[in-house]
Amino acid sequence: MDKPEQVKALENGKGIQYLLNCAYKIFNNPFYVIDANYNLLGFNDVPMDDHIWSELITTGTFSMEAQEFLAKESFIENFVNSNKNVILKSDKLKYRRLSGPIFIKGDIIIGLVAMYEYSVPFDTESMAAFDILAKKITEEIKDYEYFITLVEEFHETKISKLLDGVINNPLIYNPQAQFLYEGFEDYLYLAVVSIPRNNIRDIVHRTRLSYFKSLLKTRYKSFKYSVYADYIVMLMSSKDKSFYKPDFFSADADIFEQNDLFMGVSGSFENIYELRVYYDQALAALKDGIKEGGGQRVFSADNQ
Repeated sequence: MDKPEQVKALENGKGIQYLLNCAYKIFNNPFYVIDANYNLLGFNDVPMDDHIWSELITTGTFSMEAQEFLAKESFIENFVNSNKNVILKSDKLKYRRLSGPIFIKGDIIIGLVAMYEYSVPFDTESMAAFDILAKKITEEIKDYEYFITLVEEFHETKISKLLDGVINNPLIYNPQAQFLYEGFEDYLYLAVVSIPRNNIRDIVHRTRLSYFKSLLKTRYKSFKYSVYADYIVMLMSSKDKSFYKPDFFSADADIFEQNDLFMGVSGSFENIYELRVYYDQALAALKDGIKEGGGQRVFSADNQ
């Protein structure tokens, strides 16, 4: 059998490492799989004279220095922009690598599989077989709780880091920013939701924030969520720049009324790295709206 047929014959249901072990025997080149947070999930235990490979399989992730190098060499940009299998090469590295996306829930890139051109050169047959392998790994992980949970935890963590200014360099972080954009329309909005504090202890307040975040997620499944400071943060989008926020949420007024929730919504924006600016805008709308009263629950900032 040729390589594509050999890969097709591999059995699913035995895990990523099984597929990589079999793939190494077929391609005679080493592989690794990482998730969207650059965490190592599987690899072939092959010693190679490549410092990035050595660092990854030793530490289980890419250091910030390695991420900066990959970004400067356009590895990250080329992979994200291709949205398919792509050969990545650099004059500063000895080996080329073939990288392909791993998807979950249809079109969300949750990680990547990469093959080094170590022993056997890439050819048309290998490229076709690698494409089948990437799809087979995608099929393998579609029901893994790890990846299902990773999507939600990824949104939570990245939104908080954007708000803290930790994620601030598009050259390095664009793949993660693209992950937040998945499934969204052209214009972004940020909502900040407050819940009643009632002088309860911090640990109880955090639990209630998580509960109300879960409640809102049942109504607004397409939004992306985080708990930040004392608030629930909702990242949402619209194809319309003049999206009328209070009217949009009016159908669920009972949820806000019965649970004593208040919400401030920012104006529209397009640059995810400006998230903190629009968080502050939404928070100001929330605080000013509560102060003014009037029986409203949802307050909208003017578009900037």
